[in-house]
Amino acid sequence: MGPAAALLLLLLLSVVPLAVAAGGPEVLSLRGSWRLRSGNGSVSLPAEVPGCVHTALLRRGLIQDPYYRFNDVMYRWISLDNWTYSRTFKTPFDVRRWQKVNLVFEGVDTVAEILLNNVTLGRTDNMFNRYSFDITSVIQEVNFVEVCFLSAVSYAAEQSRCHKAHSIPPACPPPVQKGECHVNFIRKEQCSFSWDWGPSFPTQGIWKDVRIEAYNHYHLIYFSITPSFVKSAQQWYLEVESIFDVVSSKPIAGLVTVNIPKLQTQQMFSVKLQPGEGSIVLLVNINKSAAVEPWWPNGHGRQTGYNMTTTFMMEAGCQIEKFSKVYFRTVELVQEPIPGSPGLSFYFRINGLPIFIKGSNWIPADSFQDRVTYDTLRLLLKSAADANMNALRVWGGGVYEQDEFYDICDEIGIMIWQDFMFACALYPTDQKYLESVRAEVSHQVRRLKSHPSIILWSGNNENEAAIASNWFSIPYPDIGLYVKDYVTLYVKNIREIVLSEDKSRPFVASSPTNGLESVKEGWLSRDPYDTHYGDTHFYDYNSDCWNWTVYPKTRFASEYGFQSWPSFSTIEKVSSPQDWSYTSNFSLHRQHHESGNIQMLQEIGRHFKLPQSPDPVKHFKDMIYLTQVMQAQCIKTETEFYRFSQSEIVNGEGHTMGALYWQLNDIWQAPSWASLEYGGKWKLLHYFAQNFFAPLLPVAYEDKGMLHIYGVSDLHEDHKLTLRVVVHAWSSLEPVCTLAKEGVTVKAQSAVPIYKEPISDLLERCRNCTRKSCVITFCLVGEDGLQSPTNHYFLSSLKDAVGLEKTQLSASVSQQDDVYIFVLQTTAIAPFVTLDVGNVKGRFSDNGFLMTEKKKMVAFYPWEPTSVEELESSLILTSLLDVV
Repeated sequence: MGPAAALLLLLLLSVVPLAVAAGGPEVLSLRGSWRLRSGNGSVSLPAEVPGCVHTALLRRGLIQDPYYRFNDVMYRWISLDNWTYSRTFKTPFDVRRWQKVNLVFEGVDTVAEILLNNVTLGRTDNMFNRYSFDITSVIQEVNFVEVCFLSAVSYAAEQSRCHKAHSIPPACPPPVQKGECHVNFIRKEQCSFSWDWGPSFPTQGIWKDVRIEAYNHYHLIYFSITPSFVKSAQQWYLEVESIFDVVSSKPIAGLVTVNIPKLQTQQMFSVKLQPGEGSIVLLVNINKSAAVEPWWPNGHGRQTGYNMTTTFMMEAGCQIEKFSKVYFRTVELVQEPIPGSPGLSFYFRINGLPIFIKGSNWIPADSFQDRVTYDTLRLLLKSAADANMNALRVWGGGVYEQDEFYDICDEIGIMIWQDFMFACALYPTDQKYLESVRAEVSHQVRRLKSHPSIILWSGNNENEAAIASNWFSIPYPDIGLYVKDYVTLYVKNIREIVLSEDKSRPFVASSPTNGLESVKEGWLSRDPYDTHYGDTHFYDYNSDCWNWTVYPKTRFASEYGFQSWPSFSTIEKVSSPQDWSYTSNFSLHRQHHESGNIQMLQEIGRHFKLPQSPDPVKHFKDMIYLTQVMQAQCIKTETEFYRFSQSEIVNGEGHTMGALYWQLNDIWQAPSWASLEYGGKWKLLHYFAQNFFAPLLPVAYEDKGMLHIYGVSDLHEDHKLTLRVVVHAWSSLEPVCTLAKEGVTVKAQSAVPIYKEPISDLLERCRNCTRKSCVITFCLVGEDGLQSPTNHYFLSSLKDAVGLEKTQLSASVSQQDDVYIFVLQTTAIAPFVTLDVGNVKGRFSDNGFLMTEKKKMVAFYPWEPTSVEELESSLILTSLLDVV
């Protein structure tokens, strides 16, 4: 037996029938080992499905890590070739027993011709679509399936060339991104052609499940559950929708039973399935005497779900039993007039309660989706929840995430603002393109609408702004054409489908948008960044980020941010020693945002002394540390401003009800706006987020020489608390003076002023203090152990601080059950004390803090087994004065 024959036998043996229900459908998985070959056949190798060409080549050792050094550019040839996946499989059932046999692809990336036994079944051109091909007349006992890909880069260029109507900008990304052109002409992950935080890896592959389904009479394709609450009746309802492929030429009658034991709810329905795409919509009344516990976002209650069984008993065909988890929650996007302010509010009510949205923006966790495992998602999402976030925006330049992503969000209470996958570009609206988009939207809404975590559908990222601000320099007489295209795509197609498929959630056409005001202005507002309406995106790298007055007092901040570098241990994995300097070719190559490295330097220089070390590696590590300190401090200032603006209107602006910073996670190891590095390590920003998103927090700001402190609370009850304000001299671990203000009322779910004092009086009261020699810390303390994090307010730039001295930091490590305890000691006040254990995976309970006491305990939660010895030998302690 030759190697090819042996492989063939192995492939035949590895096909596993998944399920053989009595009379039920036969399902045969085609996951596993396929063959992969390049366009001219010179490269041929085994490849895993689901997967992509890059990971297949990497697995066989034919390429290095694509993320290593300059490989994103070196490996451009991979995405320019046309690759073919193929395999042989044996049909493990008698084809004649089945009325219909389908070959189903849950996801093909992206442009391919599908052949079975040399017969073309069809073509794919949309990564976000599900494709099902009828193979009843083509399938044999032994079969040969091929998926012949066309380079996404060539296809996009060709589509653009063939588009004879007006041009569809932008043609290409900025050169700094080292990317490919015309990504708006292909329904594929938009950032896979490069972005300002990510590389260009236009993948090819079968990126989701693929299987054979054989059935008689009817087959269930989509099943969804959406709850609603009718106030007048004080009753919960469930809309249960089932969509079938009905093979029978006549209608099929039967019974459907829905059972939720915990809620003493059982209902039976007689139904009739129509031939073709037959759908059944059932309205289930939840037993009024059952106490329904609703699903709440993280920090506001439990994420209770109920087990539900739906049984289909039809007069022909098999019985189908569907087991689901059902959640009850309502969502409203409230846009109403606000007394004392022009415009409208923009906030979410969950189960009737206004919720301040705290969180970030999610991008794809890897350029190669097959590497994004359940564990990858769980780690990143759990880190969001652990930092007191209750929401993430799934940004429109990535992918509609996998089912597990939304399952985890349902379980841990992370609300999702779900964009459709259109970003920072204009898009074609020809018939073929629109049909593909309609199928995509319909599929994704049906797939995802049962998840309580999803609270909003949003049509696109920044495309209303792109037209309103004329990013692409379109001549004025032509703007009308693009406005028409915009309304056609997002309103007449996407919105229309969303409204028909899902009436349980709000829809906005874009982000940022003016919401109802944009609708009133024909879906395109004059200024989508108007603070009096909708949401805003805000970036400013030229002003002083410690100055709160530069930030917009907006209704909802859905994007804002500053860059930093990931830690040295993360960068080290994809670089070599010659790269370890802030101005190396590698450092420039990795920075995809124009002038990004310089902007970070400028922002640092405003408040900190720049590193001067003659040792280039020490200098590089110092720079990394300072970029992370700067990013954390900037976003802390901006987020605290949004949080303290929630209950007030000042000069017609305010009632800010959301803060989603850009961005949560990274796609590779590079400078970016993320708070979690590639691999999940927490940057200092993420540790700061745990505090600035805390449910109870005192926030300080200065206005015209006056120090104001607000009490910010997401708690559901008012609390009488004590505000402790402590003033420290930089030169001493003994506080200069302490003030305790008792009986401070912090109102439920609001931000209220609780303290004010002219800074000159404060400094006079605390003798020997000047702005440069002292720092203020403050916290809120209540009964029953209720306590806020300790916050700080700097009275001057730290580069001007007087009395700061280099400290001797030391730490001892011990183990307690699964947690490690670090006891830190200092000989002087130390700002931005950072613990780093290199490649040991895990996170600390606190990091980047201002150490004002001799001793501090910090816990380390490992994500994989470690030891006291490993932690001790890996630990690097840094504080601001270690930067020289």
